[in-house]
Amino acid sequence: MRIYVCIKHVPDTAANIRPLGGTAFDETVKFIMNPYDEYALEQALRIRENGAGAEVVAVTVGKEVAVSTLRTALAMGADRAILVKTDAYFTDSAETGCLLHSAISRDGSPDLILTGRQSVDTEGMQIPYRLGALFDMPVAANVVAFSMDEGRVIVEREIEGDVREVIEMTMPCVVGAAKGLNQPRSPTLPDMMKAKKKEIRVIPQADLGFLAPVPAVELLGLQTVPDRGRGSILVGEPERKNGAGASVPAPERGQGSIVEKERLWRGSAFSSRRGKARSKKPAWAP
Repeated sequence: MRIYVCIKHVPDTAANIRPLGGTAFDETVKFIMNPYDEYALEQALRIRENGAGAEVVAVTVGKEVAVSTLRTALAMGADRAILVKTDAYFTDSAETGCLLHSAISRDGSPDLILTGRQSVDTEGMQIPYRLGALFDMPVAANVVAFSMDEGRVIVEREIEGDVREVIEMTMPCVVGAAKGLNQPRSPTLPDMMKAKKKEIRVIPQADLGFLAPVPAVELLGLQTVPDRGRGSILVGEPERKNGAGASVPAPERGQGSIVEKERLWRGSAFSSRRGKARSKKPAWAP
């Protein structure tokens, strides 16, 4: 059994992204594995550990620096990895889907393809469906529960209104993982050292031998989010109105009606001794 896990090299969600004009940005920020892809990889590793005898292959499309994210996948437990090397950070979802399809098809025959439900940078939410269409496989995305039984995959996916949909698919199929599916493991230092010896196959985009589709979506530029400003504190008393609807001045701080003071007196200044409450009535009380 061979499981392919499609992952993405993305900026850390806590990083401060600084646009440099056009579609360029400061790429010296910290990059990580797309968080949703971690759930997909963890599920593949659990399938292998449950006795399925599966080989787990991590695949990504990106620049050469994406090797660091593949090393993380190998440290988590993937058997080997494939990088489809591109020159640009941003690729259209249609092009990304075709590159992943070509790389996986060239490497072998998938029994199961796992991805995250979306990436945290572009949030296209298209790759699971595009891979399903290209491989002619059934697809389920936003999956929060997963099980396998005799060549079938049974998943639960969240839909609107806190409702879960149960889907049964025959294998091979494509599954888009969501938060809550599992708890991804953290690689240890020995795991990281072992990952340096595992295979990462680098395939230049041009070597896949296909014409990239015309981008359906073109990224024109990156802009910072406008500062919403800070909140302001309004000092004063709310406007009060009498029974006739006319505005009346609010009482000065420290003042109030006899009724208000009586209520405050009855709700405080009590002391208890041997089960009896004692209090001293203020001089202003009637």
